[in-house]
Amino acid sequence: MVKTNGKKIFDLLGADAVFTTCEYLKRYLTGFLTEGGFVLVDKDGTRLFTDARYTEAAEKLFVGTEVTVVETGKQRATDVLQGYKKIAIPFAQTSYPEYLKLSETGAEFIDATPAFENAMSVKNEWEIENIAKACDIAEEAFLQLLPDIKEGMTETEVAALLEYNMRKLGAQGVSFDTIVAFGAHAAVPHHETGTAKLAFGDEILIDFGCRINGYCSDITRTFLFGDDKKHEDFKKAYEAVLGAHELVKARLVSGMTGKEADAIARDYLTEQGYGKLFTHSLGHGIGLNIHEFPSVSPKGETTLVDGMVFSDEPGVYAKGEYGIRIEDTVTLQDGKAVSFMSKTDRKLIVL
Repeated sequence: MVKTNGKKIFDLLGADAVFTTCEYLKRYLTGFLTEGGFVLVDKDGTRLFTDARYTEAAEKLFVGTEVTVVETGKQRATDVLQGYKKIAIPFAQTSYPEYLKLSETGAEFIDATPAFENAMSVKNEWEIENIAKACDIAEEAFLQLLPDIKEGMTETEVAALLEYNMRKLGAQGVSFDTIVAFGAHAAVPHHETGTAKLAFGDEILIDFGCRINGYCSDITRTFLFGDDKKHEDFKKAYEAVLGAHELVKARLVSGMTGKEADAIARDYLTEQGYGKLFTHSLGHGIGLNIHEFPSVSPKGETTLVDGMVFSDEPGVYAKGEYGIRIEDTVTLQDGKAVSFMSKTDRKLIVL
């Protein structure tokens, strides 16, 4: 059965109602993805206002839950909100024109964004199960990809094949646009996958993930397509990134801040001489969004607790030469960091 979070958010806010048109927040509240419409939560439960494209599927999904479906027709949000004195809306996900329209109700509006961010940062068992499945599919798809990588393939062709594998294994879509970078392209952390062709001796960096019931996985693997004896610097840097990645999993514990977790990897890479080449944060929260709370960065003040899910992705980027990133999706469980990835080897692969 789908897990809903309407009551959880309503209880946190102390408003007469919670209202949102934001797509991913609607999904968080109800467990169901719709385009358009809105969700309203009050003391009587959660209502999804949607059109005839979704009503039949939603009604079936919500059997046994607190959520009811209302077909919108010509019903406007401002009509539905009449009578509420204090309404919580997510300011960060509400446009100014929408806010002006809602203000016609005469209600007081408070910001629901912090409540959403805090609640969504700690996953329940159902959410963890979906993330774990998305990670399992992504890893299996990668393993199936490796034997099919051939010289002369383009970055786009490799990405397409990997995405096909994930779909074939049951993924409902990708977490984000798959990044495939050959050679020096990997030195750009968010390289735009293109038409570059794979040559013997190239490094390959692939950053990818998929979704199950909306929940994301995120994984990066860096490896070599043939070893032409030119990779001494690359291999040394790879060992440093791998050391940082594994050190995080060994030392990160509940109660640390995101800043303290980031420092585990950053300090190690600095000791190894690569600190200035680690140009992004250690990680980010993962859930319905590929980037959400908590922030695991030099500015991350949030305390990390059990149930949070985030990435462990130290990297080193030598401009014009190479880039290395090793990334797992991890969670905090019983006070310790636990990776969802168990199928793929972090040690350097040479095809």
